[in-house]
Amino acid sequence: MPHTKLIAKYYPYVLLTIFSWFFYLMIRLTLQYVPFSSEVAFLLIKQTEVQTVKWYLPIFFVHVYSAIFVLIAGFTQFSATILKTNKSLHRNAGKLYAIVVLVFAAPSGIFMGCFANGAWHSKVSFIVLGIIWWLFTGKAMLAIWQRQFILHEKMMVRSFALALSAITLRAWKVIIVYSFGTAPMDTYQIIAWLGWIPNLLIAEYYLNQKLK
Repeated sequence: MPHTKLIAKYYPYVLLTIFSWFFYLMIRLTLQYVPFSSEVAFLLIKQTEVQTVKWYLPIFFVHVYSAIFVLIAGFTQFSATILKTNKSLHRNAGKLYAIVVLVFAAPSGIFMGCFANGAWHSKVSFIVLGIIWWLFTGKAMLAIWQRQFILHEKMMVRSFALALSAITLRAWKVIIVYSFGTAPMDTYQIIAWLGWIPNLLIAEYYLNQKLK
């Protein structure tokens, strides 16, 4: 087997192990907000928005809680076992993923992006992320309705790569802070882009190798 195809075959399992750990950490982080605490974690530095922007807090909670459903439902879409043995689960989880992304997660992410830390650099990144995430997901759903299975797979891989930015953004933050000790706002401007662009590049590499 060529070296590149060997990497394409096994690296998803390596990534899954890494992402599972960060997903666990993300769950722990999310639980800090339960039920609707507004003075913990990230919200401690967003009190101006919490106090002055009418819909900021409820939309924030929509974004945070919907992300959990997106990640869980999304992971099921890439299980060959589920696809072969339980197509109903694959189909229903896919619908859940798409609905949550299109109606809740992506729109709320775009809204949150308008108030992101790190000046316009971060704002542009998160708004663009939310828009293309919504578009990829919408195209994936349209493709499956039209029975364009290859296009559906491509769009779902791209969509989920962007969904994983919720995890990779936090991973990059740890790496950058501990490696370079950058200031908080500088770090945020960097991870705003690093959180999703490498994901998309990896997704494109994976699709290029798998669908050759």
